Amino acid sequence: MSGSAPVGQVPAGSDSAALQAVSDLSPLPTAVTAFVGRTLKGPINEPVTVTSYAQYVQVFGGLWRQSPLSYSVDQYFAHGGQVALVVRVASGGSAPTIDLPAGEGSLVLQGLCPGAREYLRASVDYQLIDGDEQFNLIVQRLRAPGSELVEQQEIFRRVSLRPGAPRNIETVLASSRLVRLRGALPAARPLPTSADTRNAPIGYVDCNADGSDGQALSDYDLIGSVEAQRGLFALQSTQLFNFLCIPPPGPDQDLGLATVFVAERLCRQRQAVLLIDPPRSWVDAATALAQLPQWPVRSADALMCFPPVSCVDALGAGRRRFGPSAVVAGLLARADAAALRWWQGAALQLQPDDTSRPAMPVSAVQRTQLARFGVNTLVDALDIAATRLPVTTLVDADHRVERRLLARRMQLWIAASIERSTRWSVSAAPSQWDGVREKVARQVLSLLTLLSQERALAAAGLIGEGFVVCDWRLNPDTASAAAPFRLIWGVTGSQPEQGCAWLVTHQAAGSSSRPVSVNRLSVAGARVATEIEADILRNISR
Repeated sequence: MSGSAPVGQVPAGSDSAALQAVSDLSPLPTAVTAFVGRTLKGPINEPVTVTSYAQYVQVFGGLWRQSPLSYSVDQYFAHGGQVALVVRVASGGSAPTIDLPAGEGSLVLQGLCPGAREYLRASVDYQLIDGDEQFNLIVQRLRAPGSELVEQQEIFRRVSLRPGAPRNIETVLASSRLVRLRGALPAARPLPTSADTRNAPIGYVDCNADGSDGQALSDYDLIGSVEAQRGLFALQSTQLFNFLCIPPPGPDQDLGLATVFVAERLCRQRQAVLLIDPPRSWVDAATALAQLPQWPVRSADALMCFPPVSCVDALGAGRRRFGPSAVVAGLLARADAAALRWWQGAALQLQPDDTSRPAMPVSAVQRTQLARFGVNTLVDALDIAATRLPVTTLVDADHRVERRLLARRMQLWIAASIERSTRWSVSAAPSQWDGVREKVARQVLSLLTLLSQERALAAAGLIGEGFVVCDWRLNPDTASAAAPFRLIWGVTGSQPEQGCAWLVTHQAAGSSSRPVSVNRLSVAGARVATEIEADILRNISR
């Protein structure tokens, strides 16, 4: 057991000397928004990062009436979104096939991505091939049928149909992002593809028109599977997202409460905030206020805004109503990008651009009443007299917890930064933990010191002192080789609801962070290193 305990706190008025000792710890992005839902095309259950709507169109197709997600991503980037993480979910559907003539039979390839707008083609040649066994295969995805706008291409040289061959086609195509084999292999290799015209250097065989989009999504499709990492749980394979937006599964629908509850839990585990659209039955502010007492979701990790937005449908359906979540995510990202420090965008006005506007009026009195339920109000650009209320999470005013979105985002941002940046500690054996404990403590304290100096903690209502606990009491030298490495960080507050404490656990299988209960977080000064530590250590489960 080590005799020293690297437990510290950020003293008031401290200088930046602690920052000189830090390495491997850097803050993370603040406004990456994940979208999950149905699209025209693209990879299934795979998070794809896009930084513009044009890039979204290239990967997933454009606007589609059956895809509220396509409208949401458009609205997100139109209102200032910077980075989106898109997960395509499909219910049924099939990918197109390609039939390559091979003697009296065919070599059949099938696409990986279902959809009637998945346009594939393939080419076969024997260039630089000796003998009659091998062939070269080219597979392409096109922007549109018959065009030469190639979005993706794969080349497989010297492949063979022979089982056990070093370049067996089934083994080679297992790494393809476009196609797989379908059915039995033909007896002979496929024939070279002839060009359609004399000027074309290479000939191609277009895919068949047998791709289909599948059915409308259900809650089961959106939620997906933990084990298979489908649906919402496809986000477990990605590094980071700050907001999660799940548009309804289809037009004229609400998102099911089952999906909402699972998504809120996922956000809680991933240090993210869930954006929830109000139900379609809330046709005006009076109805919303009447139904809000029965609304079942109350969470500091969720955000709801009202009313819906009215936007022009580019597909020619006039103005339509959409949930406001994607617009709000874009506004939050814009505020972060415009501020010198993202937390300085606290005085955010939820005011859509000219392309969108609140779908119905909300009076000043109704705004205040909605705010008591944790529901934020979108403001019309013409309503210059609108009261600027702080943006809050979906928590009732009667709860004795910090409700401001900025405060919650600050906690989640710090938690994500510390968890990911101290992940390296899991590679050390318990016999090396003495030095690891000290380095982790310096790293965490340096970040909290910097945020205190930049007045980030004060802006979020965390006006006390930062502290970290990661000594031998959490990480004994006598632990087994597979033991997790744990640390606790936190910030005290002048009031209990203004403080926070988080337990970080690093294991070989992954890392996690969760808030821990501390009854004396309002304690300040020199006593923080004794009373708060003792209280934390009593309250965490071993």
